[in-house]
Amino acid sequence: MNTTVGEIADLVKGRLIRGAREVELTNFAALDQADATCVSFFGNPKYKDQLAATEAGLVLVPDDSVEVPETAALVLVDNPILAFDSIVKAFGIKPPAFEAGIHETAWVAPDVVLETGKVSVLANATVSAGVSIGAGTRIGSGAVIGERVVIGEDCEIGPNVTIREGCILGDRIVLHAGVVIGGDGFGFEFVEGRHQKIDQLGIVRVESDVEIGASTTIDRARFGETVIGEGTKIDNQVQIGHNVIIGKHCVIVAQTGISGSTRIGDYVTLAAQCGIAGHITIADRVTCGGRSGVIASIKEPGGTYFGYPARPLKDDRRESMRIKQLGSLFKRVKKLEEGAES
Repeated sequence: MNTTVGEIADLVKGRLIRGAREVELTNFAALDQADATCVSFFGNPKYKDQLAATEAGLVLVPDDSVEVPETAALVLVDNPILAFDSIVKAFGIKPPAFEAGIHETAWVAPDVVLETGKVSVLANATVSAGVSIGAGTRIGSGAVIGERVVIGEDCEIGPNVTIREGCILGDRIVLHAGVVIGGDGFGFEFVEGRHQKIDQLGIVRVESDVEIGASTTIDRARFGETVIGEGTKIDNQVQIGHNVIIGKHCVIVAQTGISGSTRIGDYVTLAAQCGIAGHITIADRVTCGGRSGVIASIKEPGGTYFGYPARPLKDDRRESMRIKQLGSLFKRVKKLEEGAES
């Protein structure tokens, strides 16, 4: 990166409200890590102390009333987060460019449907019989695509991804390294003192514009489909059980586990390490805070829930406050008991 304050202001379509356009910048960084050669941004009020102490050469800000050291140039933008993202895209390390073709070490079954000049299959990938791959899709190194899988256009299938037989993926899907789509659901019946496996013969259907983080696993349905709705974003190391149906534009954060046959509405947020019991329903636009344990259906749309068992935020905060008061309450009771005895 070799640019100037003025060039950054032009790039983000912002207004330079302090500083000289010709000052050189060579890097970008967070507020608390930046030095005079860096551009940074203020996108969250919780970082105002870092903003007040930053050594950045240029800061993107949403208004001109914030407290920033005089040494920093300021560029006013509508949304500092998105503006900074455009800088990262312009100067950051970019993924490899798409190059169509099948690597000599990849194995592609003779009956696979794809246009060689419009699909990329990288080293040591396996594409099994009956697969269909849309134009603009890249299959990463070491990926395994099972029989009769359908993959849409402009998808990015990362290294060592496994997509099991029969699964269906829409367009513009991103699967990061190590994702498993369509592994067996965890289904057993206890018969005569032994766990007897129940066959998992359904599929997973992932709708368009979904992104799934590294090492996430989504189980195939016992019958029918496990469904990930359009536009949903799933973080790393998430487990989704068989026959789960997740709605559109949900956000599911790292290490969340969703048990089988649960139904999750549209625009739902599940923060990190949520645990969702099986065979329940979560309504549209519900937010569950980190480490929430949802063991019963949430039928009212739009609420925020915390704790175990998950309950409305107001109830959870009230109960937490009461727990904090228990110590002083015990002391008061003890004094009353001592007074009564005397």
